[in-house]
Amino acid sequence: LTLLLSLGASALGLLRGAPAASLRPAALSAGEVHRLVTYIFVYEDLISLTCGAIIIWYFAGSFEKNVGTAKHCFLTIAFAVLSAFLYLLLRPVVSRVSAVEDAKGFMPVAFATLGVSTTRSRMKSTLFFGVRVPVVLVPWFMLCIAWFIPHSSLLSNLCGLLVGEAYGLGYCFCLDFPESVGSKLDRVFPFSLLKRIPGLKYIPGSLAERRAFESS
Repeated sequence: LTLLLSLGASALGLLRGAPAASLRPAALSAGEVHRLVTYIFVYEDLISLTCGAIIIWYFAGSFEKNVGTAKHCFLTIAFAVLSAFLYLLLRPVVSRVSAVEDAKGFMPVAFATLGVSTTRSRMKSTLFFGVRVPVVLVPWFMLCIAWFIPHSSLLSNLCGLLVGEAYGLGYCFCLDFPESVGSKLDRVFPFSLLKRIPGLKYIPGSLAERRAFESS
């Protein structure tokens, strides 16, 4: 579903060659507040869209399996907005040193989910390109690799990672809600509608239901 939204938001700009509706201070000054969220669905070319599709499938999919669809949707919006605010706060400082790419694409949210997963992981180390490294360092290695993806904003990715690690360490506890709330959200609109759409895999909010879903 996230990938379909990305295709819908980027297709017209890709066909017309128009500039992407990315996150930039000038747009917010003009009243385009919606860009605090919609920038995660925007891509400038087919290469970055393809990279975004892989990132959405891998990172968003694995995170959704751990928290459920309803909480995943809520945290996606929360991570996007918090990363955007942090990006806008740091951009004037960083721009004095080097050029700053506009924030766009799902990668900041992907780094946020990666930050959550690594800070809460029980594993101490893991294999990274054949080398055993501490789990907490994996996102930072990935951040260096993401630097080479076309039109990728290093600052926005860093902001997403910082937001995810802050949430994983418990500093953003206000974003957490119990599984009972997630189970109730499963039964209300629009999540009740998502459960009925053929081809979409809906992950329940309850841990017991998720385990039963996985075993089935």
